Amino acid sequence: MQPRNMSMSGVVDLAAVKAAQEAKTKAEQARAEAARQGGAGAVSPADLVIDVDEASFELEVLQRSTEVPVVIDFWAEWCQPCKQLSPVLERLAVEYNGRFLLAKIDVDANQMLMQQFGVQGIPAVFAVVAGQALPLFQGAAGEQQIRQTLDQLVQVAEERFGLTGLTVDPDAQAGVRTAPVEQAGPYDMLLEAAVQALDAGDLGGAIQAYKNVLSEDPGNTEAKLGLVQAELLERVRDLDPQQVRKDAAEKQADAQAQIAAADLDLVGGHVEDAFGRLIETVSRTAGDDRDAVRRRLLELFELVGAEDPRVIGARRALARALF
Repeated sequence: MQPRNMSMSGVVDLAAVKAAQEAKTKAEQARAEAARQGGAGAVSPADLVIDVDEASFELEVLQRSTEVPVVIDFWAEWCQPCKQLSPVLERLAVEYNGRFLLAKIDVDANQMLMQQFGVQGIPAVFAVVAGQALPLFQGAAGEQQIRQTLDQLVQVAEERFGLTGLTVDPDAQAGVRTAPVEQAGPYDMLLEAAVQALDAGDLGGAIQAYKNVLSEDPGNTEAKLGLVQAELLERVRDLDPQQVRKDAAEKQADAQAQIAAADLDLVGGHVEDAFGRLIETVSRTAGDDRDAVRRRLLELFELVGAEDPRVIGARRALARALF
């Protein structure tokens, strides 16, 4: 299987047209068969989120994609941003009530699938519709952005491929993946307000909410990580990527130019590029400039996660550059 990128609103592709017609026919046949059997074929909410590996990919993703859009979540246990994104995708899979199927792929155990999709960094989210791969987004994404992307995917799948999704049995609730219920902490309302502000695009409000928590509880891990993420998104929001890349290429020893480019690298999911850029800049600079680059690199380390192999390797490289 060799997946390829395909724009949701792209040019006419004869292979895509043929696949669409075949998928539409299969979907209609499946619905007709289900109707003849009195609604047989309904799935439980638990069946909307599945773990997939290389052995089951053909059946669970490619074949199922002729019935329902399959969203693929590439993740790993060490990936801190994945731990924020995956629960959101799982919750939305149930909320969308069969309009798409969520397939979770552990990249550490399925390197071949990661390579076939051209995944450069995680989290990375793709969709497969009628056997064709669509890149959705990579890296950090707020719930509002995710919903907009899923809404577009569902619309395209129905209009172009005739896929109306799976029938879900509302009475079959057993086994649904849900987060454990925890006792509310003293800062839960502030943290929730910060998350809602992030989802709404109010980065200033999110930053202030996280700072409010940290003013009372400086060691709050969730607030520290959230603040770093919100500040990163605020820094890149108004940047001109083309100009930033141009400045970074022309001013190799300019600390601020390299820091801005590294921020864009990380938001785009190019983690190793961001780390490598800043480590090289550390070796080229001195004094306050070097310290500013080092501090930004440590912030990015915190955001990606201390156990990430890329962070571990970059820390060693940073030590060599410093000493």
